[in-house]
Amino acid sequence: MEPAAHDAASAPKSTGAISAGRNEEAERILQSLRDELDGLDRTLLETLRQRLVCCCRIGLHKRNHAIPMMQPHRIGVVQERAAVFAAEHGMSPSFLRALYELIITETCRLEDEIIGAPVAAA
Repeated sequence: MEPAAHDAASAPKSTGAISAGRNEEAERILQSLRDELDGLDRTLLETLRQRLVCCCRIGLHKRNHAIPMMQPHRIGVVQERAAVFAAEHGMSPSFLRALYELIITETCRLEDEIIGAPVAAA
């Protein structure tokens, strides 16, 4: 038997065991990363919930003090802060702009509901 043929015949047995070990390790790492991502998603969603609760309190304050719901300059401040954050952290400005458009739309909807609601007797 030639040396090359001998090496080729024995290689699949050891490579298969190594490959299986690498796949298990890769799957373990992937699961760990997914678990981390799930935790970050929970934090993101809870933070978003807290933001909306705060916006409802702002809506109540506006209603109780006859302050108009729409504050265009404030929207600009929030959008600009997101754009600066994107630039400082290598994120897509268009992604953050779109995300904040969704958040602001929901905030305005909530404030409209609150401000349109009758003031409760004190």
